[in-house]
Amino acid sequence: MSRQSSSHQRSETDKGTTEEGPTEGPAPEGPPQRTPDIPAQRREDTGERDADPEQEVGTVPGVAAIREGWRAKYPIAARTVAWTVTGLSFALVFLALSLPTKLTLLEPGAFLRIPVEGIFGATLLLMLPSMARRVVAVVAGAVLGALTILNLLDIGFNEFLGRGFNVVLDWILLDDAEAYVKDSLGGTAATVAVIGVVVLAVAVLVLMALAVLRIGNVMARNSAVATRTTLVLGTVWVMCAALGVQVAGAPFASRSTTALVQDRAERVRKTLKDEREFAKVAAVDTYGDTPGDQLLTGLRGKDMIFTFIESYGRAAIEDPAIAPGVDKTLKNATKRLNEAGFASKSGWLTSATFGGSSWLGHSTFLTGLWIDNQNRYRTVTAGDHMSITRAFQRTGAWRTVGIMPGVTKGWPEGKFYGLDHVYDSRDLGYKGPKFSWSTMPDQYALKAFERLEHGKKRDKPLMSEIILTSSHQPWAPIPKTIPWSEVGDGSVYKAIQKAGKKPADVFTDPDKVKTEYGRSVQYSVNSLIDYVLKYGNKNTVLVFLGDHQPLARVSGDNASRDVPVAIVAHDKAVLDRISHWGWQDGLMPGDKAPVWKMSSFRDRFLDAYGPNPGGDTAPSQPSSSPKPAPGGSSKP
Repeated sequence: MSRQSSSHQRSETDKGTTEEGPTEGPAPEGPPQRTPDIPAQRREDTGERDADPEQEVGTVPGVAAIREGWRAKYPIAARTVAWTVTGLSFALVFLALSLPTKLTLLEPGAFLRIPVEGIFGATLLLMLPSMARRVVAVVAGAVLGALTILNLLDIGFNEFLGRGFNVVLDWILLDDAEAYVKDSLGGTAATVAVIGVVVLAVAVLVLMALAVLRIGNVMARNSAVATRTTLVLGTVWVMCAALGVQVAGAPFASRSTTALVQDRAERVRKTLKDEREFAKVAAVDTYGDTPGDQLLTGLRGKDMIFTFIESYGRAAIEDPAIAPGVDKTLKNATKRLNEAGFASKSGWLTSATFGGSSWLGHSTFLTGLWIDNQNRYRTVTAGDHMSITRAFQRTGAWRTVGIMPGVTKGWPEGKFYGLDHVYDSRDLGYKGPKFSWSTMPDQYALKAFERLEHGKKRDKPLMSEIILTSSHQPWAPIPKTIPWSEVGDGSVYKAIQKAGKKPADVFTDPDKVKTEYGRSVQYSVNSLIDYVLKYGNKNTVLVFLGDHQPLARVSGDNASRDVPVAIVAHDKAVLDRISHWGWQDGLMPGDKAPVWKMSSFRDRFLDAYGPNPGGDTAPSQPSSSPKPAPGGSSKP
């Protein structure tokens, strides 16, 4: 066909449409065009949003063909799967937006909410074109997954440490958690736990991203319904917010995720600010320049023992499910000490930590600084701030030692604390089994102290810091008191450990865990008092206290941070120097005994046993526990 005839034919074809309507022309060249299976107006309204949501991750022809074939062959199953996936996606996102940060709040009423973040997210996805919608959906889902992981960490930290997770400081504690599981349940359990946590974290991030992506595409396919639903929910949210409607004590119109993000940002700001301010506070030391001959003059010639009893908190003395056994032990111990010529006084201290992180309590007590996070701990131990134990070393009148059965590796902090020698778990000669986390029974640790230091002839008295660990969670199995002559190298404890309860049987039972916690405290107190009665003398002075309350599962969700503290001495003059403290007689403080911040003890102690006792250089402290700032950060 010539160009002229071809042109003539096209011209005739163009004339195929007349006023009377379209006329039939020759078939167009090329493949036939697919006729849309929805009305033209419908496609015009939806535009790109008609795209198949299953193409959200790309189209692979072979996979698409298989998928379409399966759908055609099993239409009912295909629809069921699609509805199920969509429903699960909505449920996952809703749960993430409504998840509380405390285990005690995980109840049905906590999820009767309309989260405003979901309304804003739906609005944004409806406004965006196809490609942008998918990108935003994946990013938003990943961010929501990360926030969910932080919420889960909050739940864990609130359950164990009584505070939320600090995104700046607390990552190091995850290593401690892994070490705790390893020490308590073994290396295999720790490995499984780590793998499980990693898999869970990755799954949350991926599934949340896919869930938001799925929701975005489903909304795009049904934009009219999605728009109307979003408008209705938004209207209901505004009305409920204006009226202050509440369900289960919380707003029905929720903005909890936004509030949590703001709270975390504020925690980060305060943490970074605290780092700068605390360094200045730690540099100021009331006793930093005091000469050694003016320190602790009221204790010269005394064998001084400072003992921390793990998790020995106020709950041990006051909780109705725990107190009967512990109170009986303390009263009997007081009576036995009195009969042996010893006297005692006791009070309360408010610890800087709760449920764990014992080293924060130890350092707060010894340095007189409020050390409630890891950064403060690193700051103070890297400096030269005076601790009580270092004050003893500065005098030159005491040999200073540490008995640290819970330390299994190097402990450079010993130099900061002014300890001439530190005995960790590797130095105490123990040949017996571990008791869950505790490397050895308290009675053995005290016997080793007697063998290695206290029982030896010396040219000067001894100042010792002893950490007792048998009352450390999970409180199973618990050692039994045996005759001191049978302690030996600890091999005798193999049968006792084997006959004890299993950690999993105790720690997961709310009633058993309280009972066994109480029994562990009784064992630790009895071991310590038995030691004093057997190996102490007229020059023995003992200060013992708890480092922190047990975790919330034992002490309760609204428990204070108070721990008991007591001073025991044979020399009446030692206790006379603290008569102005107002402490009560005996080892068991009552509810009217004074409550001081733990950080106030150092100055009070150094003042009471200095050359001019009674000045009470420490400021007066309130008789109630301070409320910790979010994430555990508190002012000194």
